[in-house]
Amino acid sequence: MPHLENMVLCRESQVSTLQSLFGERHHFSFASIFIYGHTASGKTYVTQTLLKTLELPHVFVNCVECFTLRLLLEQILNRLNRLNSSGDGHSTQITCDTFNDFVRLFKQVTKAKSLEDQTVYIVLDKAEYLRDMEANILPGFLRLQELTHRNVTVIFLSEIVWEKFRPNTGCFEPFVLYFPDYSIGNLQKILSHDHPPEYSADFYAAYINILLGVFYTVCRDLKELRHLAVLNFPKYCEPVVKGEASERDTRKLWRNIEPHLKKAMQTVYLREISSSQWEKLQKDDTDLGQLKGLSAYTHVELPYYSKFILIAAYLASYNPARTDKRFFLKHHGKIKKTNFLKKHEKTSNHLLGPKLFPLDRLLAILYSIVDSRVAPTANIFSQISSLVTLQLLTLVGHDDQLDGPKYKCTVSLDFIRAIARTVNFDIIKYLYDFL
Repeated sequence: MPHLENMVLCRESQVSTLQSLFGERHHFSFASIFIYGHTASGKTYVTQTLLKTLELPHVFVNCVECFTLRLLLEQILNRLNRLNSSGDGHSTQITCDTFNDFVRLFKQVTKAKSLEDQTVYIVLDKAEYLRDMEANILPGFLRLQELTHRNVTVIFLSEIVWEKFRPNTGCFEPFVLYFPDYSIGNLQKILSHDHPPEYSADFYAAYINILLGVFYTVCRDLKELRHLAVLNFPKYCEPVVKGEASERDTRKLWRNIEPHLKKAMQTVYLREISSSQWEKLQKDDTDLGQLKGLSAYTHVELPYYSKFILIAAYLASYNPARTDKRFFLKHHGKIKKTNFLKKHEKTSNHLLGPKLFPLDRLLAILYSIVDSRVAPTANIFSQISSLVTLQLLTLVGHDDQLDGPKYKCTVSLDFIRAIARTVNFDIIKYLYDFL
């Protein structure tokens, strides 16, 4: 199907496999299909586009929205019911509490002539959330074709591998299909396909090539790259609009866009600013940190203890371990400054980059800088894990079997200063060598 190839780019192999699995409308397909891959690898888009283009009867349910068993089962049944009664214009709401009721009601709903002679597809997006529901849900969906004696296929879309889904008891194995990450060539082709009609395809492709050259090493998420491409394109073509350069003058266009792409590097993944704020930033030509309303620079929204954990991590990353006694012990005695200065430490620690530190040192500094008494509870350790997830801390791992995990702070001094201001903490007096 040529029009389908134009709609779904760089996923020809996966589309061909799915079309083979679907077969003819009246054929029995696989009882279940498990599709997995990283974020923004095209799983949801390809599945939805294929089902809509082929006009196959299907219901699409997001398991994040249906966070309880009842919501999930009722959503599927009611959407199937609306699929049946599309000609009547009205349908009754179905209530369902258990999976046994779901099997019985599913048989009734699929008795309609419009669904009787063709395969019905149930697509469960974010299927990893099914693992948090009752133990019989996942095996039940895997065997739905057998339990209902209906021509139905359940498609699971997930970001994790099937091995982390497989129940302890025996179950039917689905057909597993992997969606790999897009290569830089794939991203170039997909993003170039979105070029504005008022500009040539070659001009927009050259812009995408510049954009990927800057962002591909730090961001390979198609959604974020597409957002960045739309956000920065007006600045790229600004010299062409003003008549100061032609579409082929790539060197001049690059010099114009380079400083703005560097500013955009600070908002990758975090989405700290809206499109309107970004336009204001480019118009005023101000520094990113001076724009009013940026969460990471004016009001960092982190839990109370997470702010102190991040401050403690920064101090541990940039201060030598032996200075801890000087800064965080009340009665440390007199310590001469010459004891701290050695020939190999004359270079600023900030120029050398953050150093690794163990968890016990992080906690020791944390207990010293927090005014109130802090107990080493699960809440503290979960907040440390959250900072690692947010990529504000980096977990490096173990140096050897006897040593614990090592961490490293990845944020800048300006970021830490913004956090310190929200808790009235003087970060500067604790920094050993910050100039």
